[in-house]
Amino acid sequence: MQKICFSLFLALLAVAAWAQPASSAQYAPTAEENALLWEISGKELKEPSYLFGTIHMIGKEDFFLTDATKASFGKAQQVAFEIDMEDMMDFTKLMPLMMKAFMANDTTLSDLLSEEDYKLVEAHFEEVGLPLMFLERIKPMFLSALGGEDMISMGSGDDSQVVSYEMELMQMAQQRKLPIEGLETAEYQMSMFDSIPYTVQAKMLVETIKSEKTDSGQFAKMVELYKNQDLQGMQGMMEDESSGIGGYEDLLLVRRNRNWIPVMGEMMVAKPTFFAVGAGHLGGDEGVVALLREAGYVVKPLR
Repeated sequence: MQKICFSLFLALLAVAAWAQPASSAQYAPTAEENALLWEISGKELKEPSYLFGTIHMIGKEDFFLTDATKASFGKAQQVAFEIDMEDMMDFTKLMPLMMKAFMANDTTLSDLLSEEDYKLVEAHFEEVGLPLMFLERIKPMFLSALGGEDMISMGSGDDSQVVSYEMELMQMAQQRKLPIEGLETAEYQMSMFDSIPYTVQAKMLVETIKSEKTDSGQFAKMVELYKNQDLQGMQGMMEDESSGIGGYEDLLLVRRNRNWIPVMGEMMVAKPTFFAVGAGHLGGDEGVVALLREAGYVVKPLR
């Protein structure tokens, strides 16, 4: 049960790790600007704030924070994640959210899939160590995160060897007694699942599993790109995988990125802020870096 709770929490963070539709490339990071850490200055800001791209789960031996990242974190007076991490650690707040992970009207996964696809999904979750009989009513998009290659890696060994950047950064913030904020609410993230029909979600789930069967090692490739701070490479890899999201890019990623910009602006005016969001949100024409630049901020890479 604890593993499922933690996995559902990670599903909220990973809901939008897909490519972005094209717009103007005027502000997008260039290949020469590959970096996970960015300094934000200009406009009305008296002191810079910082933007850092995370990977939600990574092997302990692969986890790293550069000296520049540690120094930037040390200058921050508050930390902001996609959602308020402390709320997600509060069981009284997490339980009602978990209940929203279930499909309405007693719908089950077997109602949405052919017999062949159901067997494929069932075998996949047996491999993860999560019998499908306990997951029948969970929304398929949550199952896509629960059954991802990173979760398989987590289930195949000692959980203590897998870490979350968000968890590590939250603990660092707590040690310094820094305020912890969220760019959006978990309730809002949950609402996105309800905007996509269950049949479409089920199709996404099957396509995700099939792609992992035919192209193993995707998570390891993503980790390697992340360790190299190869933002362009990660963007290209996500573009290759974006076909499975059924035209919901605007809902899952672009709209959220755009919603974050004024929230970030208010936080940065109040105090220097260290923002930590999934690295998939940074690059591209509709990524957070480009949108901040479009809004008039000076955003430069730090390595």
